[in-house]
Amino acid sequence: MTNKLYSIGGGQMAEAIIRAVIKNKVFDKSDITVNDISDARRTLLENSYGIATSENLSNDDLAAADIIMIAVRPQDDLSSIAKKIKQSDTKAAIVSIVAGVTIDKLEHLLDIKDVALARIIPNTLTDTGFGYTGASLNDHIEKEQVDAFFKGFGKVEYIPEELIDTFTGYAVAGPNYVYNFYKDLCNAGVLAGLNRELANKLALENLKGAAAMLEQTGKHPSELLDINNSAGGVGINAQYELDNSDFSAGIQRAVMAAVRTTKELGK
Repeated sequence: MTNKLYSIGGGQMAEAIIRAVIKNKVFDKSDITVNDISDARRTLLENSYGIATSENLSNDDLAAADIIMIAVRPQDDLSSIAKKIKQSDTKAAIVSIVAGVTIDKLEHLLDIKDVALARIIPNTLTDTGFGYTGASLNDHIEKEQVDAFFKGFGKVEYIPEELIDTFTGYAVAGPNYVYNFYKDLCNAGVLAGLNRELANKLALENLKGAAAMLEQTGKHPSELLDINNSAGGVGINAQYELDNSDFSAGIQRAVMAAVRTTKELGK
């Protein structure tokens, strides 16, 4: 496993990844350096995680890294960053979490022969160990170079780059759909007469239990619904109201809107 990580950018997503890989002992804090132009971010990262930070990109740090993570905004000066990486003569695997910037564009900017490059879309569930990061690799990188790193902040699914936008709108935005369902289910419990604390507790337990049932049984949701929906009973009456609502279409429209927006931002 690689043992030195250099992050160009120390924003919220980079911080979440760093926090997880330290917690999961993928990297020691002494082997992580973050470059960020913000004094406040550097101070926060140093104090919170005991890692080294720098204001300016260092050739020595870039050259010594096993993984270089580009974690800046798409509107930042990627050309200058790529030029600095090339000048360092690094042999690191380069991992980009820059939204909307393709592998082809990154290869062009870096202009490094046979550069080992991965483009990832991290999930926001890094602190939980759940959630999939979507990863696309170029022809010069092996999974073994980055797999342990990616699994240090959740699960990883290797996908063709043309699926990145769909993965973002569906999987990375996925917790939002669940949070909305949980919120509305809790509100329904309160509407029916339960106090807020009890409604929240029961809804969360049902969410966890239902997910466990799906995973453990391998059954399609329709099969589990058939088990719960006895003739003329409580479940089938609730099902009737859901089937007559905009519930299913609303979820599907939300996913498609998220995918569409991701594609538009990439342009």
